[in-house]
Amino acid sequence: MKRRTATILTTVLAVAAASTAAFFALPASAETAAFAVQSSWNNGYQAQVTVNNNTSSQISTWKVELTFPAGTTVTQSWNATQAGSGSSYTFTPAGWNATIAAGASTSFGFIVNGTGRPTNCLVNGQACTGTTNPSPSPSGSVSTSTPPTTGTPVQVNGQLKVCGTKLCNEYGQAVQLKGMSTHGIQWFPNCYTDASLDVLAKEWSADLLRISMYVQEQGYETDPAGFTNRVNNLVEEATERGMYALIDFHILTPGDPAFNLERAKTFFAQVSARHANKKNVIYEIANEPNGVSWAQIKNYADQVIPVIRANDPDGVVIVGTRGWSSLGVSEGSNSSEIVNNPVSASNVMYAFHYYAASHKDSYRAEVERAAASLPLFVTEFGTVTYTGDGAVDVASSNAWFDLLDRLKIGYANWTYSDASEGSAAFKPGTCSAGSFSGTGSLTESGALLRNRIRA
Repeated sequence: MKRRTATILTTVLAVAAASTAAFFALPASAETAAFAVQSSWNNGYQAQVTVNNNTSSQISTWKVELTFPAGTTVTQSWNATQAGSGSSYTFTPAGWNATIAAGASTSFGFIVNGTGRPTNCLVNGQACTGTTNPSPSPSGSVSTSTPPTTGTPVQVNGQLKVCGTKLCNEYGQAVQLKGMSTHGIQWFPNCYTDASLDVLAKEWSADLLRISMYVQEQGYETDPAGFTNRVNNLVEEATERGMYALIDFHILTPGDPAFNLERAKTFFAQVSARHANKKNVIYEIANEPNGVSWAQIKNYADQVIPVIRANDPDGVVIVGTRGWSSLGVSEGSNSSEIVNNPVSASNVMYAFHYYAASHKDSYRAEVERAAASLPLFVTEFGTVTYTGDGAVDVASSNAWFDLLDRLKIGYANWTYSDASEGSAAFKPGTCSAGSFSGTGSLTESGALLRNRIRA
């Protein structure tokens, strides 16, 4: 749930007490902090600290200091500025969450390498009231509620988050989203009707709709308000059907995202404000950067992400990578430059794109290597050549599917359209005719994707 600014401390303590948790001492009528493990795995876990203002006055800043046992380290955090190393860490506001009204709260999260829980906690220099959760259960998942087993993708998984190198659901379980990308929404409006989206959600059982909004090429720059409205409407359509909506700021030419920096800030400020209370929105801030360094892409991301975070602190953000989102491979580099210089934010994933007939073993090897260190999402791929056309390469496509399934990396296929190209899911004329159900209108690529997503 977004904007959890009214967390009730007693509820947190009650849940923790039921788990035989330990407590820190608390001075009366002071700021407090509660620690809770949200999910865990073999040698690490994800935790959240909720800072509560129990005083009768607004506070303008806060500082939480945590001490961990030797060998336990904090590897990344979000919604806070992290300092320190070894066994002691300090967390201060990310900027937008410095002020806490009387009786309100804010929270931040972090990933821990190791299994040790905090041995000491201070908030604004005083002892915290909080909890340290007991060791995780053998299943490796700690949650205060049971995830549903039936329903739409969003009903089952809720608010997504990045945990370690995986995309996880609200209950800390790694998930793999599978879905389709629109073509340019300026060119194929008839492909994204109630009928077609019903088919995608119900017959295809897709988890995800990627909404591809070109910035140039007769796109956003020609009518910012109009295209923002189109994107918002498609997000609402995905929401009605219980699918996740991936908002794609589709830059391609020019490949330098800085060219569209101010447009990006304006666009993402508006859409994140509109959808901040939804659990199903993911932000892809730069489709395919090319001809620029990773440092330039990172600089762009470091300026755009805070705009989103100001409205939506929980939404997952996906950052495009060098070489048309190839992790740099298509421009002679690799993922090491990202691993050594990651984006200055948390709850972030990195995009990888491929086209199965063009990008084969060397690209798959790099994804395998990168996935050990980076959270990846294939926000666009095709079954054909990098041009978006040509014959379907079934063998390479299946090799990619098998790899992504094994690594639990989500994907969106290019494209859910009837474009006159090999990558289109529908035969030409399908969208004008308005008949999307069944398999008769599908291309070879569409039939392959439908079967794979349904499986």
